[in-house]
Amino acid sequence: MQQAETLKDYSREAQTFKRRALLAFVIVVLAFMLLIGRVYFLQVIEYERYAAISDRNRIQLQPVAPRRGLIYDRQGVLLADNQPTFSVTLLREEIRDMDETLAALAELIEISERDVERFRVRLQQRRRPYESVPLRFRLTEEEIAKISVNYHMLPGVQVEADLIRYYPYGESLAHVVGYVGRINERDLQTLDPVKYAGTNYLGKLGVERFYEPILHGNVGSRKVETNARGRVLRILEQNDPAPGADIKLSLDLRLQQFTEKLLEGRRASVVALDPKTGGILALVSTPAYDPNLFVMGISNTDYDALRDDVDLPLFNRAVRGGYPPGSTIKPIMALAAIDSGSVSPDYTIWDPGYYQITPGGRRYRDWRRGGHGRVNMNLAIAQSVDTWFYDVGHRMGNEPMARYMRMFGFGEITTLDTPEAIRGVLPTADWKRGSLGEPWYPGDSVNMSIGQGFVVATPLQLAVAANVLANRGKWQQPRLLMGTVEETDAGEVLTLPDLVNEHPVPDDIKVKNPEFWDQIIQGMVDVMHGPTGTARRVGQGMEYKMAGKTGTAQVVAIPDDGRYKPEELSERHHDHALFIAFAPADDPQIALAVVVENGGGGSSVAAPIARKVMDAWLLDRYELEAEDE
Repeated sequence: MQQAETLKDYSREAQTFKRRALLAFVIVVLAFMLLIGRVYFLQVIEYERYAAISDRNRIQLQPVAPRRGLIYDRQGVLLADNQPTFSVTLLREEIRDMDETLAALAELIEISERDVERFRVRLQQRRRPYESVPLRFRLTEEEIAKISVNYHMLPGVQVEADLIRYYPYGESLAHVVGYVGRINERDLQTLDPVKYAGTNYLGKLGVERFYEPILHGNVGSRKVETNARGRVLRILEQNDPAPGADIKLSLDLRLQQFTEKLLEGRRASVVALDPKTGGILALVSTPAYDPNLFVMGISNTDYDALRDDVDLPLFNRAVRGGYPPGSTIKPIMALAAIDSGSVSPDYTIWDPGYYQITPGGRRYRDWRRGGHGRVNMNLAIAQSVDTWFYDVGHRMGNEPMARYMRMFGFGEITTLDTPEAIRGVLPTADWKRGSLGEPWYPGDSVNMSIGQGFVVATPLQLAVAANVLANRGKWQQPRLLMGTVEETDAGEVLTLPDLVNEHPVPDDIKVKNPEFWDQIIQGMVDVMHGPTGTARRVGQGMEYKMAGKTGTAQVVAIPDDGRYKPEELSERHHDHALFIAFAPADDPQIALAVVVENGGGGSSVAAPIARKVMDAWLLDRYELEAEDE
């Protein structure tokens, strides 16, 4: 049977079309009304908010880093300067493809793999938002021009001008002034983010580190108008930063460099002080290094060379080198013995060349095998008679020796602005029990009396002790700073900052009889000018009177009946040569300490260096003899 043919219902289709068209029209109208409503919301209701956001995209508040304060020596010679440099930097927030940008820059200027490696490390470190990251420093004019003409193809790339630290005398002052370096992630955890906004460098060592709050200054700000790529079009408003204070040090560059020449080729240190003020005139540690290498970031090759050098040029021997002080502390031991009442000033012994705590016991040898015969205090200091000090050290015991040495600054950090200084070791019975778990033995006192055993001191501490002796117990706080420099109508004025005035100064040393100072100092004068003094040859022809004390510190132990034979030892096992002194003895103008590692005898090696330093300072004799050049 054939099915009936279905006919179209045109009327129904028309109604369906009308309904769909009406629905589409309603949807379009609603969408259009929604769009108009959104535009009204953004342009009218939220106008002020989005206008502010737009302005922030166009107008930015940028920090302005202050100029770092300059550093001068006592004569006004510039020791630490600021020099302009240009760097290419990248702003990560404006760069879509970092690798592509780096590749484009590499086609314009020379960029090494080391530059890229260090850049990526900086990029991963914590930093402030919208803070540019340097890729390469010290651009030439040609390189700056190449980058500038291609700015339109390098979003987020810019050339920035900056002032970087420069040390014109390089190695001469590395261990004194220190250096500044780039702020790293660890620094950011402790620095004030507001005060250091816009600052890329921070004092890392020495004077630069200690006086960072003074040298840094206060950050400024500026309101700038930028284009879509973030480049500054104009400055709308600026609050200038407050520059860091310029400072003047007590250091004398001429004396510093002269002393360095005397120590050239040695592992040694010299510290010289002004007894009148406590100012550090010279602080030398050799060998040294060039601090300019660290300012922009030292290369791995250069750092490895310094780190692996067997002579340790990075090590500041003057403030961190720990040495047995040897016989240089004998004047202090003599003062402790007579002032504590352990012996009288005229106490005399017979020296057969050794000392025994008990009859038949161990023999503590004197440096002269046959002994010195009858010895009093003056002769004991002048000829450095070990046996006399063994005797009085045994009589005193540990407590008086440690107490008087502490009065002279041993075991303490008494200097103001040498932040890397160590305390050394001033052994006491409690210290030995706590550190070694052993009691204090009489033999420990015997060794301590001649500056051996557990005693460890730095060259700076020895110089401080010499300074206190020069001032007959009066303390002048040792420091490098003379003051901050302020220019007034009346000329240059030096002002001491609060952090100097707030630092405690040790109490003056009061002895029972002021004549004790005369007796101790006379013994030191006889070291140089007496007929049997250990450094009498150095004192010959001297135009002023020097008070000094030689010292020789053992590096390796010698058997009781053995002899020191340097020819049988490696050079680094030779004795250390030490010397402390001040001059003129009746009106001291300079006090110093000399330590020459593995140098041998204090009288033959350290004392001649000290005399040349004093001749330079007191007599203006800066010419080197042929054997010193």
